[in-house]
Amino acid sequence: MIKAGIIGGAGYTAGELIRILINHPQAEIEFIQSTSNAGNSVADVHTDLFGEIETSFVSAPDIHSADVLFLCMGHGRSKSYVDELPETYKGKVIDLSHDFRLKSSAGDFVYGLPELQRDKIAKASHIANPGCFATAIQLALLPMAASNNLSEVHIHAVTGSTGAGQSPTVTNHFSWRNNNASVYKAFGHQHLGEIGETLLQLQSGFDAPVNFVPMRGDFPRGIMASVYLDSQLSEQEAVKLYKEYYQPHPFVHVVDRNPDLKMVVNTNKAVLYVKKYSNKLHIVSFVDNLLKGASGQAVQNMNLIFGLDELTGLRLKPMAF
Repeated sequence: MIKAGIIGGAGYTAGELIRILINHPQAEIEFIQSTSNAGNSVADVHTDLFGEIETSFVSAPDIHSADVLFLCMGHGRSKSYVDELPETYKGKVIDLSHDFRLKSSAGDFVYGLPELQRDKIAKASHIANPGCFATAIQLALLPMAASNNLSEVHIHAVTGSTGAGQSPTVTNHFSWRNNNASVYKAFGHQHLGEIGETLLQLQSGFDAPVNFVPMRGDFPRGIMASVYLDSQLSEQEAVKLYKEYYQPHPFVHVVDRNPDLKMVVNTNKAVLYVKKYSNKLHIVSFVDNLLKGASGQAVQNMNLIFGLDELTGLRLKPMAF
């Protein structure tokens, strides 16, 4: 049985991680750390877990009791935490922040996108979990990059309010977000760095622009990425390329119908739809930002590094309505 410790347990991603792990057949939660909530019941903070978990948050756990640490702290805090880990801790670390995603700051952390480098993840001790937008966008582009078919990329992607985290801000509280939409960080989103490194890894010498316009949606969770680029491939060739690339990857589904967000919400699935319009290849990509874009993918990575089937504990049910 894998013993898991969670550092920074009060936020949205930690709540989803707890929900998955308490139902995981090969894992158990050893502790859930939160400085601000130490001593409080976990179910009092993550109220959807009422009746599911009886433990309380702790402030300073014995990390040596955990086989794997999930770091769910705010961006910028994970590196300091890892730097201060005692040399005696020999367990695995899976970080859900952006601190180790780029090669310049990764150290011995392996970028944790299974559809890109599953074998490297399986051999790793430290995993940098990808960003939510980055996951949806990279899944839309991996087959094109792997086959040297990339050209200038155009992306419009919309995310739910949980992508901004649990702390209330001007742009994520209900009265502002409801019946509203807006663009933010146009052409300068932080996930562009990891996307660019992945594309260059697969298509050496790729230097065309990746134009990314992120948007805030008026729904709580999920990401839709609409991606297009010039391509000489026929629609039949492109669909075949995508289906063959993702055939070994159980969470990515290339569908033959125009998809929608509710096909993936509350699951670790990614759904892709590939269509050709004149010389433009259009790829629509859907993921749940809290699951395949965060905690579900983190558990998928845990399964890989401990030699389990990727699907273990992640057969989650989508929204029915």
